[in-house]
Amino acid sequence: MRLSPAALPNLPTTVQRPGYDRAALEPGIVHLGLGAFHRAHQAVYTDEALNRAFGPWGIIGVSLRSPDTRDALAPQDGLYSVAIRDADGQTLRVVGSVLEGLVAPEDPAAVLDRLTRPSVRIVTLTVTEKGYCHDPATGALNEAHPDIVHDLANPQQPRTALGFLVEALARRRAAGLVPFTVLSCDNLPSNGDTLAGLLRRFASLRDPAFGAWVAEAVACPNSMVDRIVPATTDDDRARMAAALGVADAWPVMTERFTQWVVEDRFPVGRPAWDTVGVEMVADVHPYETMKLRLLNGSHSTLAYLGYLAGYETVAEAIADPGMARLIRGLMDEEAGPTLHLPPGADLDGYKAALLERFRNPALRHRTWQIAMDGTQKLPQRLLGTARDRLAAGLTIDRLALGVAAWMRYAAGVDERGQAIDVRDPMADQLAAIAAKAGGDPDRLADGLLGLTAVFGTDLPADPRFTDPVRAALRRLFIEGARAVLTAA
Repeated sequence: MRLSPAALPNLPTTVQRPGYDRAALEPGIVHLGLGAFHRAHQAVYTDEALNRAFGPWGIIGVSLRSPDTRDALAPQDGLYSVAIRDADGQTLRVVGSVLEGLVAPEDPAAVLDRLTRPSVRIVTLTVTEKGYCHDPATGALNEAHPDIVHDLANPQQPRTALGFLVEALARRRAAGLVPFTVLSCDNLPSNGDTLAGLLRRFASLRDPAFGAWVAEAVACPNSMVDRIVPATTDDDRARMAAALGVADAWPVMTERFTQWVVEDRFPVGRPAWDTVGVEMVADVHPYETMKLRLLNGSHSTLAYLGYLAGYETVAEAIADPGMARLIRGLMDEEAGPTLHLPPGADLDGYKAALLERFRNPALRHRTWQIAMDGTQKLPQRLLGTARDRLAAGLTIDRLALGVAAWMRYAAGVDERGQAIDVRDPMADQLAAIAAKAGGDPDRLADGLLGLTAVFGTDLPADPRFTDPVRAALRRLFIEGARAVLTAA
C-alpha cells in the first residue's frame, strides 16, 4: 500500500501527521524547485504553521527539470514522509502542505496559470545557484545564457525561473492583480536583493516601463536557510516503508537541526511562520554571511578534499583528524574573523554545532553531491571570504587549499586515474581547460583562474591569492589529498 490520505489513520502513533483539514486547504504559495531540500525545510515549516494557524497557504510545487518528484508524489496526493536521523535513531513525520506537483517543461501554461491565480501571494524558490542564470562573480544577469535568450523571445513558453516569474508578473499586472512576494531560499549572498536585480533587468529587457514597475511593486525579501538534506536512496525507501507500514516513493532524510531566517517583508501576507521557529528579522545579512562562510565554505572545502581523499560521505571525511583540524582552523582563523555577527550569536557554539552536524553518521551526505556546481558556489562560499581577508592584509592558506581542491576535482580525473563525474553548468569549459593543461598544475591553475565569471578580474591579478592557490594545487597533485590533510 502507498502512503495516501486514506493510509494516515493507520500509521504508527509515533508518526506525526497533518493536524488540519487538507481538503479545505487553498493554495497560496507556488514553489519553484520541488526537490528534497524544499520538502525538508520550507514545506515542513509551512506544514507546522498550518497546524498552529490554519490559512490559505497550501503549496503548489513546480519541478523545472525532471518529473521524478511529481511522479512519486502524485499517487500519494502530495503526501510524503520526513525522517530526522542522528546517532540516536530517527523521528518520523508526514507532511501535508504540498497540494500539487507540476513539471514546467511538460506544461509551462499550467505553471503560468497557477502563478497568476489571485490566491497565490508568495512564490518561493530553491533552484540552486545555477538556476538564477547570472554571473556568480558579479550577480548580474547573464544575458547571453541560452535559456534567458529563449525566454525573452518566447515569453509564453519560459524555461527559467526568471522567465516564469516575469511572465506571471506581467499577466498579473495586466489583470489588475497584486504582485506576489518572491522569496529566494537559495545560498546566494543577499539572495532577495540579487533576485530583485535579476527580475528588474529581465523585465526591463522586455519593456523598460515594466522593469520599473517590477522594481517598485515586487517585494523580494532576503532569507537564510540551513538544513543538511542528503539525496534519498533505495535503502532509505526500504527503511521508511518498514517504519511506516506503507510505501513512500520519495521520502526525505534530514538532520534534527533546522534554521530559517527571513526578512519580514510580505506586503500581501504570509503563513504564521514566526510561530514555528522561523526567525523573522529586519536584516538577514549577518546570519547569511555566517552560514555561507562557516557552513557552506567548510562544506565545499570538505567535499572536494574528502572526495579526492577517497571519502564517500561527510561523516567519513570529518573523521579524518587532518580534515577536522583543517575545517576547525578554517572556521576559527580565516572565516570567523571576517564576520559581523547577528545579535546574540554564539559563534563558538555555532562552530561546534557545525562540526557535530558534519559527524552525523546517519545522514550519509555524499561528498560528490556537495561538490556539484562548484563554479556557482565558490564565489560566495570561499572567494568572498578570501577578498575580505586580502583587503585586511591577512593570509588565506586554508581558503586557498579549498580553492585548489576544487581545481583538482574540476580537472575530472581522481588520484587513482579514474574519471570524476563533474556536474557543473560550466562542465564543458572545465573539461577543455583540464585537457589543455595536460595534468600540469600550473597550467590548470592558469586556465581556471581565467574564468572571470567565477574569479572576477581582481583575484587572478593578485599574487597574494594566486600564489597560495598554485602552491596548494601543486601539493595536491604531487602528494595527494590524504598526505596534505595529514600535514594540515
